[in-house]
Amino acid sequence: MPASAQSRRARLVRRAVLTGTGVAILALPVVGATTASAATTSTTAASTTLAGYPNTLDGWIRESLAIMAQKGIPGTYNGIYRNVIRESSGNQYAINNWDSNAAAGTPSKGLLQVIDPTFNAYHVAGTSFDPYDPVANITAACNYAAAVYGSIDNVYGAY
Repeated sequence: MPASAQSRRARLVRRAVLTGTGVAILALPVVGATTASAATTSTTAASTTLAGYPNTLDGWIRESLAIMAQKGIPGTYNGIYRNVIRESSGNQYAINNWDSNAAAGTPSKGLLQVIDPTFNAYHVAGTSFDPYDPVANITAACNYAAAVYGSIDNVYGAY
C-alpha cells in the first residue's frame, strides 16, 4: 500500500477510535468513491487530520496531547516540541541509520526517534501501529518518557 494511503488509513483508524464511530468512518472510502464530490472531500481532508487537528507539527502535538490527557500520560506542548525539534527537526519520516541502534538493526524513527521495540512496548491504544505516524510516534515516545523520566518535559537530550 502506498505511503499516502497508509497515512490516510492511519488517520481513519485514529479518528474512528477517538470518536467511537468506526463503522461509519471506515465505510466512507467504499461509498461514493468515484464521484467528483468524494475527490473534493478527500483533498480537503488532507489539510487536517480526521480528528480535526491541522496536519502539521502543531496539530500532531495537539492531537497527541488530547490522547495523552485521556490516557493519563503527562507532558506539555513545549516539552514535546523541544524534543521533536532536537530529534528530527519536525520530519515525521526521519530515520537514524548511523548510531548504535542502527548498527544493531533497529534504527530510530519518526518525530521523536523511537526504535521499534520501544514503540511497540509503549504504543498507546487508539493510535496507529506505524512508527512514522506522527501522532502515534509522539504518543508512544511520551508514554515511554513518562515511564522512564516522569514526563517528556524532563527529557533534555537523547533518551
